[in-house]
Amino acid sequence: MTVKSAAVPMAGPLTDPKVIAVIDRLEAERSRPRDGGPRHSDAFDPALYVEFGFSIHPAQGDLIYLLCRALGARRVVEFATSIGMSTLYFAAAIRDNGGGTVIGSEIVPEKLRVARRNLAAAGLAAWVDLRPGDARETLRDLGGPVDVALIDGWPVSEGPSLARQVIEIVAPQIRRGGIVLNDNAESDYLDYIRDPVNGFRSMSLPLKGGTELSVKVE
Repeated sequence: MTVKSAAVPMAGPLTDPKVIAVIDRLEAERSRPRDGGPRHSDAFDPALYVEFGFSIHPAQGDLIYLLCRALGARRVVEFATSIGMSTLYFAAAIRDNGGGTVIGSEIVPEKLRVARRNLAAAGLAAWVDLRPGDARETLRDLGGPVDVALIDGWPVSEGPSLARQVIEIVAPQIRRGGIVLNDNAESDYLDYIRDPVNGFRSMSLPLKGGTELSVKVE
């Protein structure tokens, strides 16, 4: 007679119970607005969605953590911070690498306050530099070569996407061998990051409907 063993939960790369507890809470609280959010409506003002994080998923966070650990990352940047979900993974990796800085930008003051509370609850605030305001200004000087960047973004009514505008600002500050992830696959962002003339090699991963992973080779 064959006895089936109980399923063993898949372990993630994070081991700090304080960090895991905050991430689990944010996942439990995750919700979507009735209008589907700015990508499904004409409401592009981020202040209209104060209660919604639109955060990365845990699988993307695990990837961020592992890439940062693999590179020994010490300086990383994200756009945008929102309520701090991606920041938690970045900061945990930076701490576990022995120190460094996570630079984040968030334009909605209420979300910035929530992100700071979440980082404090996880014991990770000391490794994070959160900059209030428009990332097209706050991320112009990152203080040195960047190891890993997350370009998330927010839809706009016309013109180049924010993801495209921000990557053009951040890309020159990324070191050779540095990694960039993009969450929303904006078409003009993909045009930029997939064009070899801009110095990156890139592929799409099947995470959250498509996560672009790129490495700076030149």
